[in-house]
Amino acid sequence: MFRFQAFAKWLSPGIGIKRWFLLIVLGIAFAAGGLTYEILLIAPSLRIGEANPIGILGGLVAIGVGFLLVVLAVIELSRRVLAPYREYQQGRVVDVVYAHSKRRKGLRVVAIGGGTGLPSVLRGMKQFTSNITAIVTVADDGGSSGRLRRELGVLPPGDLRNNIAALADDEHLMTRLFQYRFDAGDLDGHAFGNLFITALSGVTGSIESALVETARVLNIQGRVLPSTLQDVQLSALVRVREGQPVVSISGESHITGAGGVIDQISLVPEDATAYSESAQAVLEADLIVIGPGSLYTSILPNLLIRGIAEALRATNAYIVYVCNVATQPGETDGFTVAEHVMVLERHIGRGVFQLVLANNAYPTANAGSTQYVRPVPEHHEMLQRYEVRYTDLTDPDHPWRHHSEKLAAAILRLSEEERFGLAKDVAAFAEP
Repeated sequence: MFRFQAFAKWLSPGIGIKRWFLLIVLGIAFAAGGLTYEILLIAPSLRIGEANPIGILGGLVAIGVGFLLVVLAVIELSRRVLAPYREYQQGRVVDVVYAHSKRRKGLRVVAIGGGTGLPSVLRGMKQFTSNITAIVTVADDGGSSGRLRRELGVLPPGDLRNNIAALADDEHLMTRLFQYRFDAGDLDGHAFGNLFITALSGVTGSIESALVETARVLNIQGRVLPSTLQDVQLSALVRVREGQPVVSISGESHITGAGGVIDQISLVPEDATAYSESAQAVLEADLIVIGPGSLYTSILPNLLIRGIAEALRATNAYIVYVCNVATQPGETDGFTVAEHVMVLERHIGRGVFQLVLANNAYPTANAGSTQYVRPVPEHHEMLQRYEVRYTDLTDPDHPWRHHSEKLAAAILRLSEEERFGLAKDVAAFAEP
């Protein structure tokens, strides 16, 4: 009964569908009649050598007219059916369909991180695959996210919002609205997307449902998941002054603002467990990208979640750690690529990833006071455990950041080398 009612809607007045259905039927009738005429009347005459050229031509014309009517009707019917969706897609229908089909067949990619670093991976990779899962930290306690977390008891939505926007159409009005930040009144400092996700989690009853519905609204390429559904806080042992004992500092925003050297970072509670969907995505992935992002406050808060590092060790995916382009004040002052890796090893152990991808370009234009992350020192012990590949990953306009397209191209080249056993691209990954 339900299926009949749904079919009946297609025939209701005003939607402009019936005429094209009828034209398809008419076209099929013309073509079938012409073909029948050719078979039943023309074919016997050919056997006795009395073929009628006019009759043959008439049959072929009927077939051709029928074929053209069907093609015209299918084109117009497709336009009618796709019209509601075309408002949200740019470009020709064939290009949109082709790109959609190609992305659906792409690699299963998992990207782990948060902050402003992870979106650079997502923006680049969404051009090649829609099978993307971003696993995002929920330890943020500053700014709009921190206020919503303290006042409403929700998971901080800021990093989730940034990565959802990165997987959406950058030019779409809804995406720009999602990233809009109020600058006056009681909402001063709040991003609209943060309020949207928070409100939707209240309406749907959970942050998981809110993220699913948000993804539908923005029509994103992939999905964004929290690393855990538990309320977690960051705690760090920080050496504020040289020669002074370390002090314990709680809260992500307080850690980076302390201005000291971070010795160790941990989660409270320490036994926070991974969101099951996030852990499953890691296990099923073809390619996993860790970073870029703040080492202590965006990357490690995900890897310290119980179940994430274990899934990374158990998966068959190729795992790449993307080192930051620039050092971060209050976290990685003066760090080389090697020191980033050693911090990861100190917190989660060895053997979590197979390769380190790092930048080897240090432009001065637009760089300001940027302090670049320098290469691994020669003969460093980490070179015995990891392959390190270098290439230019900088954004010309903001050279302290990764360029999305450069980064995605480099990651995909590395993945293809691994998957297909290709020779290493020496020109693309030159030593610094």
